[in-house]
Amino acid sequence: MQYRKLGNSGIKVSVLSLGSWLTFGKQISDDTAEALMIQAYEQGVNFFDNAEIYARGKSEIVMGNILKKLQWDRSSYLVSSKAFFGRGDQRPNMTGLSRKHLTEACHEALRRLQTDYLDLFFCHRPDPETPIEETVRTMNTLIQQGKILYWGTSEWSAKEIQTAWEIAEKHHLIGPLMEQPQYNMFHRERFEEEYAPLYKKYGTGTTIWSPLASGVLTGKYNSGMPQETTRLNMEGLDWLRESSLSEERVAKAVKLEKIANIAGLSLTQLALLWCLHNENVSTVILGASKITHLQENLKTIDLQKNYTADVHKEVETVLNNKAV
Repeated sequence: MQYRKLGNSGIKVSVLSLGSWLTFGKQISDDTAEALMIQAYEQGVNFFDNAEIYARGKSEIVMGNILKKLQWDRSSYLVSSKAFFGRGDQRPNMTGLSRKHLTEACHEALRRLQTDYLDLFFCHRPDPETPIEETVRTMNTLIQQGKILYWGTSEWSAKEIQTAWEIAEKHHLIGPLMEQPQYNMFHRERFEEEYAPLYKKYGTGTTIWSPLASGVLTGKYNSGMPQETTRLNMEGLDWLRESSLSEERVAKAVKLEKIANIAGLSLTQLALLWCLHNENVSTVILGASKITHLQENLKTIDLQKNYTADVHKEVETVLNNKAV
């Protein structure tokens, strides 16, 4: 495994990490979740990503039970939670980024994950109904209380992140260290263009999600919708299917798979190496429902030599979506 600094901080994250969205507490058994975490940890993964909304809190319960059972050295891994959506209850104050919800969400995550502190705590979405200053002050307080170590954002605009930093600097508070954005071959403009000033000015780290474009960049949809359960045919994920699966993307995936095979890679590995090629990516969050899939993903680290400058050039020619 290889490690990169998480933005302008002193901590290092494995370049590949494991997330629990749509899997833990929902798509897979608890035994499978445990096997995935053990496989990842033994291969050097040190960051496990979670959120209050994942399986409406059950995902964190599953992960917490596993961490308690395995008794890994607490200093050897990072665990996160994210707050905004709540656990599915939409009554007032049970969602958003108010001081009340962030504080309660943090306490609940600590209980579910059975840990004394969260290494990373994310604001899962921007909240137009809460002043950013209230959010910044709350996160700073949680850090001072020792309940979280670093805080960040997820899918915030560059302007919102900059505003948070300006408030933090003005009042001598701790600003957001990292952003968790979607980033893959088909979804790149915000990461590469909008956030560019943040990397230089604030040293923003990134924990990217959906590196495989919800499975499109695995090749599983190259011949149509598969019969087995996948993310894009799961009930309630129509929005994800509509935004991820298109004829144009599938056509490009077919061409990319040919490039990958010639380079001695799977399409999945090609997609992951493309993400890691960007130095502003701190860690790529993997999602897996099967051990074999996770093993293939983790093997990517040993195949970086296959992703040459010529291969990258061929990929970019197929994608043809990089800003000039």
